[in-house]
Amino acid sequence: MPTPLPRPFPVSGFARAAARVAVLWPQTGMLFQRTLLRLGLASVLTAGSLLAAGGFPATSRLLAEEWPAFRGPRGDGTSTESRAPLNWSSTKNIRWKAPLPGPGNGSPIVWGNRVFVTGPTADPVERALFCFDRRDGRLLWQKGVAYTAEDPTHRTNPQASSTPVTDGQRVIAWYGSAGVSCHDLEGKELWHRDLGVFRHIWGYGSSPVIHDGRVLINCGPGERSFLIALDIETGKTLWQVDEPGGASGDQGADEWIGSWSTPRIVRVAGGELVLVSQPHHVNAHDPATGKIAWTQEGLGKLVYTSPLIEGEIAVAMGGYHGPAIGLRLGSADAATKPQSLWRHDQKNPQRIGSGVIVDGKVYMANEQFLAQCLDLQTGRELWQARLPQGTIWASIVKIADRLYVTNQAGTTLVWKVNPEKLELLAENAVDETCNASLAVSNGELFLRTHGHLYCIAEPAP
Repeated sequence: MPTPLPRPFPVSGFARAAARVAVLWPQTGMLFQRTLLRLGLASVLTAGSLLAAGGFPATSRLLAEEWPAFRGPRGDGTSTESRAPLNWSSTKNIRWKAPLPGPGNGSPIVWGNRVFVTGPTADPVERALFCFDRRDGRLLWQKGVAYTAEDPTHRTNPQASSTPVTDGQRVIAWYGSAGVSCHDLEGKELWHRDLGVFRHIWGYGSSPVIHDGRVLINCGPGERSFLIALDIETGKTLWQVDEPGGASGDQGADEWIGSWSTPRIVRVAGGELVLVSQPHHVNAHDPATGKIAWTQEGLGKLVYTSPLIEGEIAVAMGGYHGPAIGLRLGSADAATKPQSLWRHDQKNPQRIGSGVIVDGKVYMANEQFLAQCLDLQTGRELWQARLPQGTIWASIVKIADRLYVTNQAGTTLVWKVNPEKLELLAENAVDETCNASLAVSNGELFLRTHGHLYCIAEPAP
């Protein structure tokens, strides 16, 4: 017998309908939630997180937005929330911090009253998914996968470096050669897939994406490189599109090639596309079949960032000082081909973390603490400025009119969205190594360092 909604329930009629759908018919509720995400109705969406939260949200959470994936619900690093802490330290505005058993680069995700993060455990052959209570930082459960074969990576890229993803019913993590695992929100394993061996001296880093019942993973780098779609219910392969791939990189710079980029979903004329930055090019795939609708050339051999998209224009940026390109997107049916708008192939900084686009301006925080603002249409640099010293691998998060990014020293830099100059607002240090990007939900920030998971929040008024 379905559980009836309690009364009174402090939400609008539309939100009450969303909550009822989520409780009475979970499958329909999840489809409804995905539709609301696309429409940007975050205040209603939170009502659909009841199953994951284990109860009904407080009134304050009705204005919150879940953070279910790498770079948030839209995959672009933007939050619809209007508030977040500006200042903190290792002792100020820390609601809680939870110890982690080992270092990791995967970013946290948030759904309801749960925070998820991947990472190694004390066992050197195990990678794991950890679930924490967002209210107090208690570890609710962890589920590990053992992989005993040799699995090379770089010392700065520990195992389990990808960010997990959730649809509010399941949480999915990719562990490279150790496979893909899917659990429900209570930690029960639903399925596990072995996708084969991925070998590269720098390891892996792309994160899975959920779209219309499919789990999309840009697998690689190395000799075996491909984009794959798995059925979210069973883990069965729906389609796979191979890339040329490359060597493991252990013979030197001449054979360094690969993509660590996380796919993006984009709506264009004629439907939707999966956009993926690969070595030398950007591919646009049909999400239902994997068929490549079109390809845009112009990138270099190494790609770390995810595509940035605003309207009908996308930006893709290479790593290791490689080219950056701007393009007008082609249609889903390939009737309209992409149009090259600009290409930078000289004196580019090293780019690992992804930027954000705000009102036709591209904001970047590059590895060697160099901030940039570019014009989206032309690629023209509007300004560049040095941030306080600290190598940056994390991606930018936009909250209201602020940009947040954390450097490897564990200092989160906050600056104002400003197309005219760098306007630094705050430097917030926790003095722990960090390569992960922030998550934001209900006015709280979640920061993953090599030693801890932090919940950063201002005291309640």
